Amino acid sequence: MWRVTLQALGVLLLAWFFSSFVLGWFQLNSGKKPQTQHSEKQAGAAADQSCFCQLTGVLDDCFCDVESIDSFNNFKIYPRIQKLTERDYFRYYRVNLKRPCPFWADDAQCSIKDCHVEPCPESKIPVGIKSGNYNKYSQAADTMSDITECEQAKELGAINSTLSNQSKQAFADWARHDDAQDHFCELDDETSPDAEYVDLLLNPERFTGYKGPSAWRVWNSIYEENCFKPRSVYRPLNPLAPSRGDDDGEGFYTWLEGLCLEKRVFYRLISGLHSSINIHLCAEYLLDEGWGRSIWGPNIQEFRQRFDTAETKGEGIRRLKNLYFLYLIELRALYKVSPYFERAFINLYTGNSQEDGSTKELLLQFFSEIKSFPMHFDEKSMFAGHKLEAKTLKEEFRLHFKNISKIMDCVGCSKCRLWGKLQTEGLGTALKILFSEREIKNLPEHYPSKGFQLTRQEIVALLNGFSRLSTSIHQLHSFRLMLKEKGKR
Repeated sequence: MWRVTLQALGVLLLAWFFSSFVLGWFQLNSGKKPQTQHSEKQAGAAADQSCFCQLTGVLDDCFCDVESIDSFNNFKIYPRIQKLTERDYFRYYRVNLKRPCPFWADDAQCSIKDCHVEPCPESKIPVGIKSGNYNKYSQAADTMSDITECEQAKELGAINSTLSNQSKQAFADWARHDDAQDHFCELDDETSPDAEYVDLLLNPERFTGYKGPSAWRVWNSIYEENCFKPRSVYRPLNPLAPSRGDDDGEGFYTWLEGLCLEKRVFYRLISGLHSSINIHLCAEYLLDEGWGRSIWGPNIQEFRQRFDTAETKGEGIRRLKNLYFLYLIELRALYKVSPYFERAFINLYTGNSQEDGSTKELLLQFFSEIKSFPMHFDEKSMFAGHKLEAKTLKEEFRLHFKNISKIMDCVGCSKCRLWGKLQTEGLGTALKILFSEREIKNLPEHYPSKGFQLTRQEIVALLNGFSRLSTSIHQLHSFRLMLKEKGKR
């Protein structure tokens, strides 16, 4: 009997323990579950901000989407354009960094070492650059065999002038055959004693420390005086504009949407260029300086400050979409100009016949890849109205952009001025190409045309400028991955 009683008691105790355990487990988890879901929602909202998930879908004023551009650029275009711009023909750019600002006194010249020009010793300049006669298709330089001293001279990215005054004489025969009426840029005088060749590979675009009122004034002048905007309309987040309280920029964008397509495109091009430059500065930021060696790399906080949806009240996503729009414009220009380079007599001359041939082959492969892209921007919708009105608008468009190229001479940092001038000339060349369709279609197959020409400077600026946009989109992808990974921690 006692055995039965003990067994019954054991069963009751086990049932009580099991029921208490299940009830406790249920209460514990049912109590935590809503809290976990809420936390996940908060984390998800934060992740949406950090990974820039709103940067998606179809772009305004065209029929291409962000995802298609990302895939096409990062897997097909970016690797090719990187190889191309490393070639000798594309790495040397002639620029005058001493032209005075035509609009205000140069009162803010950068004193930071990474802004300065530091010339390479002439003994290290390749002989092929310093000697020989070059016609308009025989331009650039031979391979550098020894640039050790040049690399030492760059001082963490300070500009290396690749030629002395004596060496400049070697380029006197590089002819300029311009389509002057279609110039969208104020070009430097290549024969000026102040013009010099710069090795772009030794002078990468990155954050030099140049910022504040001087830099703001340059961009403010570009936006406020050259983007067809009345002074009564204020750009969002303009540091030099009067305080607008909680203005989220809707007034500005209401005004912008009321413009004709051409003027709206103009603003988006400038905004896209500005965004691209900002991405470069965030990706190549001075992270640490010590023991005689600086460390450059991506600055996630700086990137978020410039583009994060919460930090910029939604303006960052618009800026980044304008970058994609600019990419499409320059991609279209490269597509349109490909017949110019496909002609057999066009050579990218450096004096090294083997390298010249391989550079031309790389360029043609690059054009072939561009032709495979199915969603090019259709520029025919621009300046398509009444002939007289369209002609007037096109000239106004051209003069505004030409004025912006002059403003680049007001940049107080030589390194920033170099890349600003190059990228502005690259975009100006792209616009020249887009609006020279008839001349390009009528190009003779076996000899040069007076109707349409590109100088070596324009070619170098066009390819390097587009390379900067391609790099921006590639770097943007990297920032998004870093932010996504950071959100998981």
